[in-house]
Amino acid sequence: MPSAPASVGRAMAVPNDLQAYWMGFTPNRAFKARPRLIARAKDMYYYTPEGRAVLDGTAGLWCTNAGHNREPIVAAIRAQAGELDYAPAFQFSHPKAFELASRIAALAPGDLDHVFFCNSGSEAVDTALKIALAYHNVRGEGSRTRLIGRERGYHGVGFGGTAVGGIVSNRKFFGSLLAGVDHLPATYNREHQAFSKGEPDWGEHLADDLERIVALHDASTVAAVIVEPMAGSTGVIPPPKGYLRRLRAICDRHGILLVFDEVITGFGRLGYAFAAERYGVVPDMITFAKGVTSGTVPMAGVIARKPIYDAFMRGPEHVVELFHGYTYSGHPLACAAALATLDLYRDERLFERARSLEPLWADAAMGLKGLPNVLDIRCVGLTAGIDLASRPDAVGRRAYEALERAFHDESLVIRTSGDTLAVTPPLIVSEREIEQIFAKLANVIRVVA
Repeated sequence: MPSAPASVGRAMAVPNDLQAYWMGFTPNRAFKARPRLIARAKDMYYYTPEGRAVLDGTAGLWCTNAGHNREPIVAAIRAQAGELDYAPAFQFSHPKAFELASRIAALAPGDLDHVFFCNSGSEAVDTALKIALAYHNVRGEGSRTRLIGRERGYHGVGFGGTAVGGIVSNRKFFGSLLAGVDHLPATYNREHQAFSKGEPDWGEHLADDLERIVALHDASTVAAVIVEPMAGSTGVIPPPKGYLRRLRAICDRHGILLVFDEVITGFGRLGYAFAAERYGVVPDMITFAKGVTSGTVPMAGVIARKPIYDAFMRGPEHVVELFHGYTYSGHPLACAAALATLDLYRDERLFERARSLEPLWADAAMGLKGLPNVLDIRCVGLTAGIDLASRPDAVGRRAYEALERAFHDESLVIRTSGDTLAVTPPLIVSEREIEQIFAKLANVIRVVA
């Protein structure tokens, strides 16, 4: 029998070595010193390799909205893998891509009728920004190249998304990124908004800063504004009442496209298919990802209003209208997973369920008020952000210790951003599990005091 190559032997000798994998958005040395490993999942729980059940307080990364390993989704993926593994995304397609696009467009408000598929929230954002630039170009307004984001915003890790994003740590290592980007001010002010349930009363006027930016650069140079309806990754910042409507009105006044980044808020997180519906605002484009497949298979996309799509449908019919796309756009497995996921959302009325649980969730979150070092609590839909006081010598250490203790000692998964703790469970969470999440979180906050 021939011997295996040395490289195979080396790989087999250390199957559980942690060093080769360079993890993203993770302090690698600290993680590998005390790993938080997950081997399987079901419904509301993860399970460690040793079999310990861990309550998922974060829906994975804001994505497993229907819960983990739901049988209808698993069965759809399994069946699709045995039928069609891949179809070219350019010049060819497959039936489920068209079916899914129609289903998603039907969920979106207004005339958001056309869906462009990609594979991640980052790709969705960069796609939306490119569509915005190209839209103005094909309409003869090629001078509109400026993109406007917002401080504390998160729009993925592509060059476009990082440029319009407003989280300092995500930007500072990567040079000048894209030219011609400006930022609205963040909508959070603890003095005026602390411990607000849902959308705070103070802050609608902050949208008016867009007028200042337009006056500085001239409307003829501004292509699009992109914001998260609720800023999630920075620590759960709901929009002030009236803010998004005001932003929409200013964009309309100056011919600027408005893009809602709903990678987190889409598919039920705020009690509706999209946050645009909750706030009664129809943006020009919506980016989505995460919840569209309940996190099972990577998928994302951009939903565009009909006039945007129609602007490209000119010229000879045999010529490509938009020179953009991805190898795995509308992948058959992702489409099958998404269709099964949308069926679950509909059949179990999970968006409505999230809406009905919101008051109970908010009360439970606010129950943490008064615990040591709790500076503020924000909640909207089934999300909550809890700001902890930073230690003078180590910003972020208290929250990281909370993350570790939650997993190892309380069997709870939470997220952190700086010294903010975030919880945002699958939409199937029970009232009892809501109580458990916040009881465990209270224990953790006391321990890291």
